Amino acid sequence: MERVGVGGGLTSLIAQPGLAHHSQPWYGGAVIQRRETIFRRLLGVSDALALSLAIAIGALLFGGDTVAPGAIAAPLLLILIAKAMGLYDRDAHLLHKTTLDEVPRLLGLSTGAVLLIWLADGLVVAGEFDRPQAVVTWAVLFTGLIGLRALARFLALRSTPIERCLFVGDERSAEEFREKLATSHAVRAELVGWLPTSAEPTPEEEALLPDRVRNLIAQRDVHRVVLGPGPGTRESLLDAIRRIQGHQVRVSVLPDVSRVVNSSVELDRLNGITLLGLRRFDMTLSSRLIKRSFDIAGSALGLTLTAPLLAVTAIAIKLDTPGPVLFRQRRAGRHGEPFEMLKFRSMVDGADEQKEALRHLNEADGVFKIADDPRITRVGKVIRALHIDELPQLVNVLRGEMSLVGPRPLPLDEDRRIQGWHRRRLDLRPGITGPWQVLGSARIPVREMVKLDYQYVAHWSLWNDIRILLLTVGHVARRRGQ
Repeated sequence: MERVGVGGGLTSLIAQPGLAHHSQPWYGGAVIQRRETIFRRLLGVSDALALSLAIAIGALLFGGDTVAPGAIAAPLLLILIAKAMGLYDRDAHLLHKTTLDEVPRLLGLSTGAVLLIWLADGLVVAGEFDRPQAVVTWAVLFTGLIGLRALARFLALRSTPIERCLFVGDERSAEEFREKLATSHAVRAELVGWLPTSAEPTPEEEALLPDRVRNLIAQRDVHRVVLGPGPGTRESLLDAIRRIQGHQVRVSVLPDVSRVVNSSVELDRLNGITLLGLRRFDMTLSSRLIKRSFDIAGSALGLTLTAPLLAVTAIAIKLDTPGPVLFRQRRAGRHGEPFEMLKFRSMVDGADEQKEALRHLNEADGVFKIADDPRITRVGKVIRALHIDELPQLVNVLRGEMSLVGPRPLPLDEDRRIQGWHRRRLDLRPGITGPWQVLGSARIPVREMVKLDYQYVAHWSLWNDIRILLLTVGHVARRRGQ
């Protein structure tokens, strides 16, 4: 920790080893502009390529038609529509640049584009653009937009400098922000400075704060200023930061209310003021029916597709070590009701009896986790690494004891430690996966896990379930966490 005199007092700054201090003012402005240009151009190229592939596959290969002169202008028109929808400008305001959050808008973009091709009546495709061709073109365009945009963002992140952040606010918020940056695999950013603010600043301190921020932006080549709860979010400071570098420095605000309600709010603008409308916590009957129908269809399909794998795994476990194929453990279900959760046995028979003797090796906060657990069998190491041991829980889902996506099912002894409003996480059935799984269940303490579960329940939607399932597939493919 480095202490530097600024104005009339001492200001603490988090100093990174090897941090360069440039004397040229506003050095970071060119970096910010170049990064945003690269993102926009790569996204535009990916959208144009997606439409070209869709026309080639749907109209030419599938339908045997030829391309009309209007096909040359079609990708440009798609880019203009996407620009009007804000699909190229959104990344500039975000640290976490994700394609999955755009899927609803990409669905609308692809549907509108195919509709326009059909209405063009021969201007894009020379021939009869019939219904099967339209369906194929739409499917290729929709999947192409998602896949190529994700690839474009990956390439842009790897080809641009790490985003440098300055945090203005209290120590607890700064440390929480630093930890989130360190554990997020989808964000390339680092905290290069921290400017603490007083709980009750004097008028003189408030007046000096914008100048202090401006000086640190120049000294540390800051690309983004993150304002934490407290005095750092005053309108005067926000206005001062927006004027710096000709609007080049990006600003993010971490409001104190986010710790309680997070995404479970809707912005309500009323004649110049912004209200936060809290969403109802409980799910409506129609939402519960939709979620349960999705669970039944998903678990039935999953069991059908993985039946051969389930059989091979059961035989391997039986041949490897003595004991049952399935491990059954009582977990806390919906409203705290106990149920038997099924998993393929990955440890020696009677592993639970050895738990107390190994408790001194526990590496997690609030749950029992050992990286190299001596109780794990040879087959167990393989099925854990590939998350095959979780597949029998599809039976729990089909029986109505669990959901595909939901709060983490805790053992009864660990569940008893969860108190207060955090117990509202049990208003939904526990899930095979959830937001905790995507982040890596072994990496987050139980206090953070229950917050994630609470927030998931508070703003449930079917799309959010699908999004988490897709993120889980990527998580498993990377074999991140055990």
